[in-house]
Amino acid sequence: MTVEEERVDDLALERQLCFALSVASRNVVAAYRPVLDPLGLTHPQYLVMLALWGESPLTLRELGERLQLDPGTLSPLLKRLEASGYVERKRRPEDGRALAVVPTVAGIALRRDAERVPVEMMRRLGMSVEELASLHRLMNRLAEAARRTL
Repeated sequence: MTVEEERVDDLALERQLCFALSVASRNVVAAYRPVLDPLGLTHPQYLVMLALWGESPLTLRELGERLQLDPGTLSPLLKRLEASGYVERKRRPEDGRALAVVPTVAGIALRRDAERVPVEMMRRLGMSVEELASLHRLMNRLAEAARRTL
């Protein structure tokens, strides 16, 4: 090898973490599309439903914090989910000013169909539970490290 061949270009596109994350994110979200289409959900709507299946009711603020989305992004998602009949907004009994988002009966029933999504995604990605769990831990560590720089 020559000296030039040994030298690593730190600015090479294929060496950039941001590029790898961007490509991986687009490709993974695209891989979800055919799995979520039969449920009538987009990937962002699926994330909203996952949050609500985990805990509800949630205020718009609580839901935004959980999903790390601002209200301007979250509101249109909720409007489309309401139009689909999967969620509704209700006044909280303890605070009539606060709106809470809850899954409807149809939204709760949708959870049964969604239970196949993780297994199907694992199959499509060709990755084991252990590989995905390791990647998940690393991604969370990376996200937290990046958040601390803000």
